[in-house]
Amino acid sequence: MAQVSILLGFDFGEVRIGVAVGNTLTESAQALAVLASVPTRERFESIGRLIEQWQPTALVVGRPVHPDGNPHEMTLRCERFARQLAGRFNLPVHLTDERYSSVAAQSEGAGAGQLDAQAAAIILRQYLSEAAATPARSPSPSDTSAP
Repeated sequence: MAQVSILLGFDFGEVRIGVAVGNTLTESAQALAVLASVPTRERFESIGRLIEQWQPTALVVGRPVHPDGNPHEMTLRCERFARQLAGRFNLPVHLTDERYSSVAAQSEGAGAGQLDAQAAAIILRQYLSEAAATPARSPSPSDTSAP
């Protein structure tokens, strides 16, 4: 029987960070919380409490890129956020393409207050689906490098 892993997913933004929780058994994810991005100390304290509560085996951060796949300014900020998560919480962190996750969250009916958390759930579901299709991509040692 395959081991079930809990993961937390993040939709990083300069103002808010959406957080979702999911698992590898059902490949499902649900919106969990919307955190303030600043101040940084409080951001990581809030994330630490979620990690303590959910005990994830890995974290997933949405990596924004232009529609053509090229990085932009927020790409670098998200990659930095992913490295900070890995360093602070000593968990594997995986970056995954987050293109159109906010648009998809809006189309699913997410209200303004939960848009970021719903986008995080979409990012996490996408990661889980891809990981299931590619066993080598299942949660493993930290992968905070850009694809």
